[in-house]
Amino acid sequence: MSESDGFTSANADDEAETDTDTDGPGDATTAERDANSADADETLRILLIEDNPGDARLIEEMLKDTEELAQRVSPDEAAGRTPEITRETRLEDGLETLESEPTDVVLLDLNLPDSAGLETLEAVHEESETTPIVVLTGVSDQQVGVEAIQRGAQDFLVKDEVTSELLVRTIHHAIERARQESERRRQREQLEALNRLNRIGHDITHAVITTETRAELEQRVCDRLVESDAYRFAWIGGVNPGSDEIVPKAAAGVEDGYLETVEISVNEDDPSGKGPAGRAIRTGEVKITDDIQTDAEFEPWREAARERGYRSSAAIPVVHEDLVYGVLNVYAESPRAFTAPEQEILSRIGDIIAHAITAIERRDALVSDAVVELEFRVEEMAEELVALSATESCTIEIEQLVQGDETLLVYGSATGVSQDEFEESVVETEGIDELRILAARRDEFEFELVAPTAISLFETIATHGGRVESATITDGEFRFVVELPRGRDTRQMIELIKDERPDVTYLAQRTTERSEPSGASSASVLEEDLTEKQRAALETAYFAGYFDWPRESTGEEIADRLGIAPATFNQHLRTAERKFFDSVLGE
Repeated sequence: MSESDGFTSANADDEAETDTDTDGPGDATTAERDANSADADETLRILLIEDNPGDARLIEEMLKDTEELAQRVSPDEAAGRTPEITRETRLEDGLETLESEPTDVVLLDLNLPDSAGLETLEAVHEESETTPIVVLTGVSDQQVGVEAIQRGAQDFLVKDEVTSELLVRTIHHAIERARQESERRRQREQLEALNRLNRIGHDITHAVITTETRAELEQRVCDRLVESDAYRFAWIGGVNPGSDEIVPKAAAGVEDGYLETVEISVNEDDPSGKGPAGRAIRTGEVKITDDIQTDAEFEPWREAARERGYRSSAAIPVVHEDLVYGVLNVYAESPRAFTAPEQEILSRIGDIIAHAITAIERRDALVSDAVVELEFRVEEMAEELVALSATESCTIEIEQLVQGDETLLVYGSATGVSQDEFEESVVETEGIDELRILAARRDEFEFELVAPTAISLFETIATHGGRVESATITDGEFRFVVELPRGRDTRQMIELIKDERPDVTYLAQRTTERSEPSGASSASVLEEDLTEKQRAALETAYFAGYFDWPRESTGEEIADRLGIAPATFNQHLRTAERKFFDSVLGE
């Protein structure tokens, strides 16, 4: 065998030779290259752990100036490139390089100054299970080479028999087999993850059937997601009404105060709103962070996440039709833990949770008279009346709003102020066309106002399932309360009102019993059986004093207020009366 065809023993000149170290910069780990094709700018990197200078020099010569190996590994991307070789003479140094530098293949001599035999292989394999290893042996160590393959090496080379062609082919096959094994492992892990996630989805579906409350459902979802140890932490958050803050509702797993240390928003102009949770709520789509340590959008929470071992995350919106219930956040301890198929299943889990919450709240609404009330303050509406309440210490209560075709009829009462002062302020108030005093007592009087300019705000509220339950002008403030059925998206209503009236300030939310004193049957006929025009006729007649004795308003006056003919008003009123009394007195 010629010197150019194989390994030779080291001579005195060899021992004086300086080690070759040709580290090259890299921007991807070995695992990343296993999972993805190499970038065009990457160079094939070989780590040679060999203490014999002569053997090391010869293997470097065999690979020097050869483009064949790079072309075999990446035929379309490595034209004109030669591999870069990093040489270490000790196992300890080799392990440090393997940990810190991207490496495509390791050429490993088993007998080193600080390690010998198969223990050397085991140490390298333990450091990086995905990096292919080619063991270098002597002629008498061929059986050791076979055992090395059984313990994780891709191949072995007998030093005295190796040629340049054999070396190139062996390295190529080792890298290719490692890639195939990595792909099989990835597919197997993906299948296991999907099976696990499907089981989780099945259990969550079962929880939907057996849970009684929304809080219990959300907690069981979080508990189930972290049971399998596939996910490190899970929590569900909702948007705090009247603000952009996402507040936790339920959580499970390794948390250690994480939710207390971070702020998360849905406002895209706020740095805390640019993360996956805020984007998921805004877009209604699952948002994935493949690597928390490198994703710029996760910057505000990176340190807190790193301390708790979170490396990737999924934010799943919990939305049903136009109801935004919140966001489910799941964290894993490895990067790129959420594949596309997993994202699809997680999205379905988000839909299941949203449907379940909707069903729970609809069920609660059927058996409970509780409603949600949102209280607001408005700055630039009826300013003269607001000023009057401050100077005269009076109170103006608005008890009923009836929407006509082009006007809004307002019925209420005033205390602590004279009729003359009230009328003067009404005349000066922009947006109020007419005033009628319906009934007067010593310290209180009832009134009717026609206010066409306020109609758009109340149309918006009614269109989205709400109604103005009451309004009060007192102590220099105009406040109104919007009533919503339980389960409606309160945040959406708040945003709609603010968009309609920028001078509106959200004040509070509370759950209370229905304000209507009517029974189930009368409430049902008002809400379900009457047309809008029939209900407007009935409510206007009632609050305008049509049914009082003596009457405070005639049929002609009410018809005029509603913008309809008296005969039409009479027809609507008679039909509404018949339906209403049928529901109360009929079987």
